[in-house]
Amino acid sequence: MALQEGAAGGGEKKRVVIVGGGCAGGLLAKSLQFNADVILIDPKEYFEISWASLRAVVEPTFAERTLFNHIDYFTNGRLITSRVVNITHTEVLTSEGLSIAYDYLIIATGHDDSVPKTRTARLQQYREENEKVKSASSILILGGGPTGVELAGELSIDFPEKKVTLIHRGSRLLEFIGTKASKKALNWLISKKVEVILDQSVDLDSVENKTYLTSSGETIKADCHFLCTGKPTGSSWLKETMLGDKLDSRGRLMVDEHLRVKGRTNVFAIGDITDTEELKQGYLAQKHALLVAKNIKLLMKGGDEQKMITYKPAAAMALVSLGRKEAVAQFPFTTIIGCIPGMIKSKDLFVGKTRKEMGLTSHSV
Repeated sequence: MALQEGAAGGGEKKRVVIVGGGCAGGLLAKSLQFNADVILIDPKEYFEISWASLRAVVEPTFAERTLFNHIDYFTNGRLITSRVVNITHTEVLTSEGLSIAYDYLIIATGHDDSVPKTRTARLQQYREENEKVKSASSILILGGGPTGVELAGELSIDFPEKKVTLIHRGSRLLEFIGTKASKKALNWLISKKVEVILDQSVDLDSVENKTYLTSSGETIKADCHFLCTGKPTGSSWLKETMLGDKLDSRGRLMVDEHLRVKGRTNVFAIGDITDTEELKQGYLAQKHALLVAKNIKLLMKGGDEQKMITYKPAAAMALVSLGRKEAVAQFPFTTIIGCIPGMIKSKDLFVGKTRKEMGLTSHSV
């Protein structure tokens, strides 16, 4: 029998239900926790600074700062560690059968990512990944997007004695940004003795005796591999819900200029799951969260909808780390590589800044 959690009655705080505890959902929960009855629903018990995860592969202790439990910053709301399996016009249903009514609903499920439930287990996972790297003499990276390029950069700096090969099915690295940035990143990796193979892929089902077969028939020997291809949008669970017809052909929720799901007055979407025409990046997901927090506060006070803040998609800008000191940066009017963009991101990967934004000290205690 399903448990029932009612929404706000007269005079009570409005009930805000946030589905997804990533960089957007977590920040929104923190921002609204003293203004509403906030319930955060997430399959895991912790917040992860996802753009810093690759540093934790080469330095597992770094994850002590990039992982922190939701309850460390979400101190005045309710956390439900579960998955949501259905949504109606008035409530959400979790996989455990808990039915939770809402006044406002925010979908922030980003991309599908299978990670452990607890922070302890996630830290152990990073230690195991690090052991895999240390015990290997040759490493294969599959995927030449930002994840693959940044991992190759981390490995080439921290483990220069290891043979690192990166295979990408596209004609250039970092296809989501301009060709100048792609070329600069490629040349940097080559200078660090990373072998880069473009226009090819690998069938992981055909791996035998640490031998990988590429789509062109070439064989590559590697002691281990890391799959760094794109993850699907975390929206498959929405297809059979009332929001199923609000998904576009790429599985993203269609939103209006206020980040409300189109056709809905009290349902918002933030982060990578939205169809905003911009790069899907953590700092933009955080901008979504802060804007929606302001709009919901306005609505809860009975404010005029016409006064809600409008979201303007960001211009294409990217900062891709290349090891601990360098990076390649694409800004609206220029592309640069080296220590200057590296000073912006690569040393700390914005971890201290993000922890402070979440109300924590810059260093874990």
